[in-house]
Amino acid sequence: MAGGRRQTHERGVFAISVAAEMVSMQVQNLRVYERRGLLDPDRTPGGTRLYSRADIDRLHRIRDLLADGLNLAGIARVLALEEEVRRLRAANARLRAGPQEQRGPRGG
Repeated sequence: MAGGRRQTHERGVFAISVAAEMVSMQVQNLRVYERRGLLDPDRTPGGTRLYSRADIDRLHRIRDLLADGLNLAGIARVLALEEEVRRLRAANARLRAGPQEQRGPRGG
């Protein structure tokens, strides 16, 4: 089931030390990225950070952008633009998949 897989991908399951090890980063860096708004891990009721597979993927992207020489402000902008592109592509795909009547009398 794709929906269940996506939900699992987005659910926080990894402790900060495990997440840091998975992406070869220091724990403190992950805290900085959260403070800067680059990622938003889940929290337990006690406040412990839990990172999802999607968070790990995002951390890999952050690491790659850092290696390319971007600073954290630049990375924030790139990530925001990439998300906007994903959103627009999904909207475009929905529009293209819609009924023929949505195209109007001139559509073609």
